[in-house]
Amino acid sequence: MEIRQLGDRTLRQVAQPVQNINQDEIQNLIDELMHMLQNANGVGIAAPQVGISQRLLIVASRPNPRYPHAPEMEPTPMINPRLVNHSDEVVKDWEGCLSIPGIRGLVPRYRAIAIEYCDRHGNLQRQELTDFVARIFQHEFDHLEGYVFLDRLESTRDIITDQEYLKLIAETR
Repeated sequence: MEIRQLGDRTLRQVAQPVQNINQDEIQNLIDELMHMLQNANGVGIAAPQVGISQRLLIVASRPNPRYPHAPEMEPTPMINPRLVNHSDEVVKDWEGCLSIPGIRGLVPRYRAIAIEYCDRHGNLQRQELTDFVARIFQHEFDHLEGYVFLDRLESTRDIITDQEYLKLIAETR
């Protein structure tokens, strides 16, 4: 599997619900996505990013050079996720994407959200997410809806290169 780049048709499709969570193909896909995410040093990935139009994403917040203040959490597969509720408060922050290498955008997202999803064992989970983890979920959920972070920008002036972003991070340390 390889990470699909902006322009690949799958990234612009609405993903289909996962019908059988216990199917070997789905369980193997979860394992492969978690492996790819770790190798790419990312904090989230969705099945459409590897060309599979299924409603499956992984949220895996952890500090790294791009996100030095990210909270630590176990990689969490989320199958057929739903955004149930959200705060009125919207916060703009920088995002990048494994499918859009080299650039970052200042993206507005809800600060707090309530979600539901099935875990890899088929159990319904409910969580409230805030701040960075809520941002990761919303970014990955957008992939299931056929959107990328560029679609959420308020202005093209909110785009910078990865090199400039890393300079910003270094200045705030």
